[in-house]
Amino acid sequence: MLAYCDKIADTVRKSLLAYDEQGIIGLIGPIEMDLHPTKGYFQSTKKTIEMTDMNSKKYKITIEEVI
Repeated sequence: MLAYCDKIADTVRKSLLAYDEQGIIGLIGPIEMDLHPTKGYFQSTKKTIEMTDMNSKKYKITIEEVI
């Protein structure tokens, strides 16, 4: 069965960029893939997005398939 982590992460990121009526969201980083630290191959379908709020507090959003 297919996993849609890429599409969900893309939708979340685009939504954060588009719908911030209160002006709380600061910087939003790119979608990061779960790659092996030295060899670079995919370890899982997990995606993460790092971001900050207006006070520069950091957050990480994780999208991963639950098996």
